Amino acid sequence: MAEKVTVKKPKSEVLLYKGRPLVRCGNEIYYGDMAETAVVRMEIGGTADFKDLKLPNKVRVFLLSTDEDLNPIERIKNNTVKNSLADAIEIASIWLEGVLGK
Repeated sequence: MAEKVTVKKPKSEVLLYKGRPLVRCGNEIYYGDMAETAVVRMEIGGTADFKDLKLPNKVRVFLLSTDEDLNPIERIKNNTVKNSLADAIEIASIWLEGVLGK
């Protein structure tokens, strides 16, 4: 049985997924709070047509440290490529729970 996903939209208009902010800017989606030690960056690399929609079918996922003293390569703690946005967000959630312990 599939887990029911709850998406909340508070008054500040920031979309939350499992209690963490989910923000899109163009073809990039950031998941997590920049004030914490890690966030996830997702890059939409391709889309597929589904009825009247274009759905992401190639999403690169990066677990990033928010430590500004590290160079950009050292900030990448983990990465993968997923075939759907749903799979990308799910792995992002798992990674953040593991790193942040919440």
